[in-house]
Amino acid sequence: MRIAVIAPPWVPTPPPAYGGIEAVVDSLATGLHRAGHEVFLFATGDSNSQVPVGYRFEKALGVGRTDATIVELLQVMSAYEVVREFDIVHDHTMIGPAYSVRFPDLPVVTTNHMPFSLEAREYYMATSHRVPVISISNAQARAARGVNIVDVIHHGIEVQEFAEGKGDGGYAVFLGRMNPDKGVHVAIQVARSAGIPLKIAAKCRESSEKAYFEEVIKPMLGSGVEYLGEASHQEKVELLGGAVCLINPIAWPEPFGMVMIEAMACGTPVIATPAGAAPEIVVDGKTGYLAGSVDNLVKAVEKVSTLDRSTCRNWVAEEFSTELMVRKHIDAYEKVIANFGKPYASSQSTTEESHGIGESHGPRVMPDDFAYFRAASGM
Repeated sequence: MRIAVIAPPWVPTPPPAYGGIEAVVDSLATGLHRAGHEVFLFATGDSNSQVPVGYRFEKALGVGRTDATIVELLQVMSAYEVVREFDIVHDHTMIGPAYSVRFPDLPVVTTNHMPFSLEAREYYMATSHRVPVISISNAQARAARGVNIVDVIHHGIEVQEFAEGKGDGGYAVFLGRMNPDKGVHVAIQVARSAGIPLKIAAKCRESSEKAYFEEVIKPMLGSGVEYLGEASHQEKVELLGGAVCLINPIAWPEPFGMVMIEAMACGTPVIATPAGAAPEIVVDGKTGYLAGSVDNLVKAVEKVSTLDRSTCRNWVAEEFSTELMVRKHIDAYEKVIANFGKPYASSQSTTEESHGIGESHGPRVMPDDFAYFRAASGM
C-alpha cells in the first residue's frame, strides 16, 4: 500500500524527549516501511524520521498555544493537498477527520489518542461514518458508544531500543508529565512511606506544569526525592534499567500509557493505579502490581523485588512490539479500504464482544476512587 501518515505539528517526529503520540507515529511509520509499504509522513520540518517527511511548519510549534486550532488546521490543509493520491491516509490530528470530507474519494482512518469525553464522542460520532477510528485500548473504547471503531490496537515499541537493566540502583522512578493527574505527588508519598529513594524525570514546560511543580512538588523534594528534569531516550533507558520499579499512580482514565511498556521493556516492574488502560498493560502479580490506595501502593513497592525482570521484558516483546502494532494496523487499513464508501450504521459500533472490551489483567477503578489522590495536594 501507499500509506500517508499525518502527525500533529506540536512536537518533532520522533520526539527528542517527551512526546508519546509522536513516538508512536514514528514507530508506526518506520515499521510500515520495513514491512514493505510505501510510507510518507507529514509532520514538521525538524522531524528526523527514517521515512520521507513533508511539512507545513519548519519547526515544531510546541504545546499549549493560544492559536492551536488555527495552526493545526493549517497543518491539516497542507497535508491533504500532498497526500490526496495515496491508497489510505492515517490521520493523527483532531481536525483532520472533519477536514477530510473535502476529499470524498480518499480513504482516511484516524486514531484517537485521548479519552472519549462527551465532547470527543460527539465529534467522532459525527465524523467516523466517513473516517473510522482506531482506539488505543479497550478501556478507551468503552466510552465510544456510537462511534465507528474499526479496531482496538495497543501501542508498540522497538523493544531492542530498551536495554534490560538489572534494577540494582536502589531507587524507584517516576516518568511522565509534571501534572497532578499523573500523580507525581502521590509517587513521592508512596516512595517515602516505602523507604525507597525516588528519581523523577518529567516534562515541565507548560505554565500549568510549572505551577504544579513550584506549588506542590518542589516543597516535597529532598530526603531521597530528586527531580532530574526531562529525560532523553538514552537517559530514560538508563534510569529505568537501574530502577527497582516504576511508580505510576495515574489519577485519570489514561487511554494507554507508553511509559509502562517502556519500563517493562527494561525489565522494570510497574506499580500503578488500575486506571484507564493500566489493567491491559500490567499483569498484576507478574509484571507489576495494581493498587487503588496509597497504602496498597506502598505494600506493592515493598514486595516488587520478588517479580522477575525477564518476565516483564518478555511480556512487552510478545504483546507490545512495533511488529505486532504494524500487523494490526495493516489489517485495519485493509478493512477500511474494503469498506470505503459503504454506509455505516451506528448500531454496528464497537461492542465488548467484537473487540474484547472489558478484558483486563486486573481490577477496574472508576474516577471517584481517585478522590484521595487529588485531595492529597489540594488538586
